[in-house]
Amino acid sequence: MRSPFHLVEVSPWPIFCSVSAVCVVVGFVDWISGNSFCLMICSIGLLVLVLFQWWRDVIRESDQGWHTSFVAKNIRLGMVLFIMSEIMFFLGFFLGFFSSSLVAGIEGGAVWPPVGIVSLNPFSVPLLNTSVLLGSGVSVTWAHHALVAGNRNEVLWGLYFTVFLGLYFTVLQVFEYFECSFTIADGVYGSLFYVMTGFHGVHVIIGNVMLMVCLWRCFNFEFSSERHLGLEVSVWYWHFVDVVWIFLFLCVYWWGG
Repeated sequence: MRSPFHLVEVSPWPIFCSVSAVCVVVGFVDWISGNSFCLMICSIGLLVLVLFQWWRDVIRESDQGWHTSFVAKNIRLGMVLFIMSEIMFFLGFFLGFFSSSLVAGIEGGAVWPPVGIVSLNPFSVPLLNTSVLLGSGVSVTWAHHALVAGNRNEVLWGLYFTVFLGLYFTVLQVFEYFECSFTIADGVYGSLFYVMTGFHGVHVIIGNVMLMVCLWRCFNFEFSSERHLGLEVSVWYWHFVDVVWIFLFLCVYWWGG
């Protein structure tokens, strides 16, 4: 009798993904510190390549019939637990931000932002980024509901808009970094700002790649109104990215600035 559960084979992708993710972080810090961004770009390319290979294997398992209802249920649970771990990850940064801002240290003039820091105007590029990301949340929800209703054309258009808005957000974030008057080495404010927004930017890039994969699969008729687990968990992840950015905008850009 066949078991409803799937025992995955040995895979090299988890360790490769971890190493490439660490390299992305190191490259980002190196770039923000005023050095070349070559390491960051190469690391992002390596991370995308590893994720492509990993998702390719998962899609093959699905096509071979291994993703039964029991497996799909566990994948959804795993995604929920992963998002919860990500929430705790960002919560640590927010706690550090409020700990530093509510009781400002004397080395920064006992004020927040510290003396010498010219914070960004929250109602310029950050507000535009907020509207872009919220718009992408609407379009990806539209795509999800259209897939459940069996309307493939609307699914494609919804994913097109979402991927475009995600890329636009990333471009705006990079230009914002170039316009900043402070760096990651400028005290606790610079460190917290770049680490919090930078990690969120990495999550946006990963979420965008996930949606690109879903767009490609939908274009090749690999999703149906009953079987679209990949798109479903990608939509969850994208909404998580949206919510984190709202808190970043309100706390770091608006209140913290």
